[in-house]
Amino acid sequence: MYNKKSKLELEKTLQREDFKRITCSFYRYFSIKNPSELRDKLYQSLEELGVLGRVYVSFEGINAQISIPEHKLALFKQYIQSIEGLKDLQFKYAIVEGVSFIKLKILVRDEIVAYKVPQDSYNMKKTGTHLKPIDFHKSIKEDDSVVVDMRNYYESEVGKFKNAIIPDAHFSKELLPEVAMLLKDKKDKKVHLYCTGGIRCEKASSYLIKKGFKEVYQLEGGVIQYAHDIKESNLKSEFIGKNFVFDDRMGERVTEDIIAKCHQCKNESDNHKNCSNDACHLLFIQCDECSKKYNDCCSEDCMNFSSLDTDIQRKLRKDENKKVSSAKLSTKFRPKLYKLFNYWK
Repeated sequence: MYNKKSKLELEKTLQREDFKRITCSFYRYFSIKNPSELRDKLYQSLEELGVLGRVYVSFEGINAQISIPEHKLALFKQYIQSIEGLKDLQFKYAIVEGVSFIKLKILVRDEIVAYKVPQDSYNMKKTGTHLKPIDFHKSIKEDDSVVVDMRNYYESEVGKFKNAIIPDAHFSKELLPEVAMLLKDKKDKKVHLYCTGGIRCEKASSYLIKKGFKEVYQLEGGVIQYAHDIKESNLKSEFIGKNFVFDDRMGERVTEDIIAKCHQCKNESDNHKNCSNDACHLLFIQCDECSKKYNDCCSEDCMNFSSLDTDIQRKLRKDENKKVSSAKLSTKFRPKLYKLFNYWK
């Protein structure tokens, strides 16, 4: 069971919809005996409900970011909470709505967050103290409190809690060891963790407790719930800028602060995008002026390559794939090689 439509077909189908969609996320760590079986049941049921998005299923739990037809939201929640282990599940709703997903993808994974740390380095029965957003808002201002961003660096680049410790990590597998190192002299502090929706703080807090940290707190519902609750309470947000999201919206504005810069001209900007060169797709920040100048590409090299005839691009990429394969280089380096070889010359 999988989608067989092209991206163009999916986008056209979405444009024809005459109803609103609700973007939300949910997760739970719980034991799943047969992730593949649950995956198949979920796909069939969610497809029937018109749900789009991305869901990860594992032996350790479930993690989902999805878009639901508004008129089917109640049916969706009823179905999800009928699954064993998901009763009374908390749903987090988008801060800013928009087109978030164009298809449904449900994958079986080893972990629902790919930290890739040894299983004996954490105990999910012992996690940090969950703080409601308003309580978290107050607690981080207390003496001996430290705030730690449990997201990747490019996420915190556009939005973060004031004075938060920002790990220099670009992949989830780098985060936990990096955070433990940054906090090695702060085991007597009140450690406050936050992430987008809360899921990354669960295993992270358990990991730190196993490392000997005494007071570990985590933001319940993540930045998403914090933004909602702070607004409803008419409080000044301690989170500034944008909340990065892993869907087509790329971000949700929480405050008007722009804390990032365009990666090309260095002017103020917090608009993430993927390079429009299909051989690159580098995630970067680009202002409107540079977007026009480089045709949504991350460099002149990529702009020139993407202007070539499609057949020529395909041939050059195929030829370079052979070179890369023969050199036994990881696929993650391929985008850079495409630019380095200056195909258009």
